[in-house]
Order: sequence, then C-alpha cells, then structure tokens
Amino acid sequence: MDFTFTEEQQAAVEAAKAVFADVAPDRVPSPALTPGAVAEEFDRPLWATLAGSDLLGLVLAEEHGGAGLDVIALCLVLREAGRVLARVPLLEHCATAMTVQAHGGPELAAALLADAGRGALVLTVAAHGRTGHDPAELAVTARREEGTWVLDGLQTSVPWAHSADWIAVPAHGGNGEAVLALVPRDTAGLTLADQYSTSGERFAELTLDGVRVPAAHVIDAPGAWDRLHRILTTGTCALALGLGEKVLTMTSRYTSKREQFGFPVATFQAVAVQAADRYIDLRAMEVTLWQAAWRLDAATDGAGGPLPASGDVAVAKIWASEGVRRVVQTAQHLHGGFGADTDYPLHRYHAWAKQLELQLGPAAAHEEALGDLLAAHPLA
Repeated sequence: MDFTFTEEQQAAVEAAKAVFADVAPDRVPSPALTPGAVAEEFDRPLWATLAGSDLLGLVLAEEHGGAGLDVIALCLVLREAGRVLARVPLLEHCATAMTVQAHGGPELAAALLADAGRGALVLTVAAHGRTGHDPAELAVTARREEGTWVLDGLQTSVPWAHSADWIAVPAHGGNGEAVLALVPRDTAGLTLADQYSTSGERFAELTLDGVRVPAAHVIDAPGAWDRLHRILTTGTCALALGLGEKVLTMTSRYTSKREQFGFPVATFQAVAVQAADRYIDLRAMEVTLWQAAWRLDAATDGAGGPLPASGDVAVAKIWASEGVRRVVQTAQHLHGGFGADTDYPLHRYHAWAKQLELQLGPAAAHEEALGDLLAAHPLA
C-alpha cells in the first residue's frame, strides 16, 4: 500500500512552510507577549498571509473558491502551525467551514464560505462545553419558534470569540439530537465575558439569552456536530505533533552543544535514552494522527475495522495528550535552568503543550470513551 501524501497535500505543506518560515513563537502585534501577559487579538498579519496563500480555503470546494482538499491536508498545515505556535484560529475556522459546506444549506453557504476562504470572515466554534470532551454534554438549548431558533444557555472557553465574526454554537435541539447554530458575534442577546487559557490566550464565556437565529443558519443534520467535534480533536492532535517535533529539535540542538565534564550532554547514555523515548512518542503521535484523519476522510464509520471513526480519534488524542506532555517535560529537564528562562521560547511551548493536552479532553477522558466503544463493538 502507498502511504505517501498526494501531490496536492504535499503542495499544501510547502505553502504552509513558506508562510510560517519567518514566524517566531507567539508573534503578536506590539506590545510583545510576556510571561503572565495576555494577547487581546490573534495575529492578523499572519492571517492575511495565510489568506493570500489560499490556505484558509484549503478544505473548501472549488465552487467556493477553495482547493477541495481534505482533513489530512488540513492536519498537515496545522502541524506546521504548531511548530511556531501560530496564533491564528486556523483549526476552528477551517473545521467550521467544512461543516457548513457539508451540512449547511445554500443560504448559509453563500453567506459564509466565499468570505471565509478569503479570510474576510473569521469563524470559530464553541466546542469545549462544560468538560471539553463530551460532545453530548451541551450547555445550550435550542427551540423552534415562529420560523427561527431561540438559544439559551452558557458556553465556556470559546477560543478566538472576541475576534471572530461568526461563532458556531452547539445546542440541544429538544429531540435528543444536537444542532449547530451559526451566530454573528454582535447578535442581540449574546454576551461575551473574558476567560484566559493556559497558554495566555483570551477566550470567552458565552451567555445566550433568547438569542434568535434564522432557521437557515442552523445545521440540524444528524451527526454534523459529532463530526465537527472529531475534526477539531484530530486537528488538536496535529498541532500537538508539530509542537512536540519542534521541542525535540530544540532539545537535540541544546544537548549537542551543552557540555559537562568536557563532553556534550547528548553523548551521555541517560540523555540519549530519554531523547529516544520522546522520539518514539512523536512517531506514535504521528501514526495515530494520520489514522484518525484518514478515517474521517473515508466518510464511513465502518471503513477499516469494526470500531467507528471516533475510536481512531480517541486513540490519537490519547497519544497526543500523553506524548506532548512527556516531550515538553523531558525538554525542560534536559535544558536545566535554561529551560525556564523567559527569553528562551521553551516556556511558551510548555504552556501551549499543557493547553493542547487538555483541550477537547485529556487522555483519561478519551480512554474512557474508547473503553465504551470497545464494550459496544467487541473485537472478534
């Protein structure tokens, strides 16, 4: 079997590498982000560069001005973004656009997709809920009323909400199914309160009090929210992989130059073993990521085995959460006190790694979900 990426996917990687080549970790408009400080806005110049390179429309169909690529291509680009801690809502924006394209009506697609592909509109999604890992646990309710949907409730830890133009809000539809409402940020009845992530980003707590959404802006197709949640989770794994690979490279370079007793510490057996273990973690993160992304692109839960695609996503997130944590902890250990120097970017990678580890559920939550899947689909 041929496991190489397609020419189109490889071209997306090359474009992403060119865009991110000059991006420093946590590059922000003035003033620069310092330890304990909070960035109020994402990196708009980088966003414009991504739009100019057609990477924001990567997963959109040609009819919407996109390249018509898939989840694998998106994850390849996100991997490059993770290497430089790119402060842009690339994952949330593209995943929401994919969902609108696949499940939204023509009116919603016309209102959002062309501008989203050009970067003129910024999309985000309230995916974290109360716990961040249970798609069924939705804190917002939606009810039909005179041709519209009315939303009430609270949604926490919404990334990029203060800067986004539209927010995708999952809600209980009243019939046991989840619906996804696309809500402009300035909609009456929608208020945002500041929250802050482990990485120092400005998140938002959304309060929805009788928010009215036109029926054309609500996606009630079965499984639409579950698929969006899986794409977000898999994309988080791609960000973690890129971050982990960059941190291991930083550690390798440092230990090859740092000397003790007249020899580079990289030549010490204990250091080499720890670095090798972390390399194995990264390769496991990589193979489980591509398995999950491929299963999502396969479009059928039965493809490739008895477990649904959510099983592969759970395995990928388990490895991403555990692996990225071990990588940054080992890096801090091998860097010694230098790793805590705020003039050196490792402390920022550590903060982002902790955010990605817990985002959309820690390893334990996905282990529990995987156990439930295995119980429901016993292997022969």
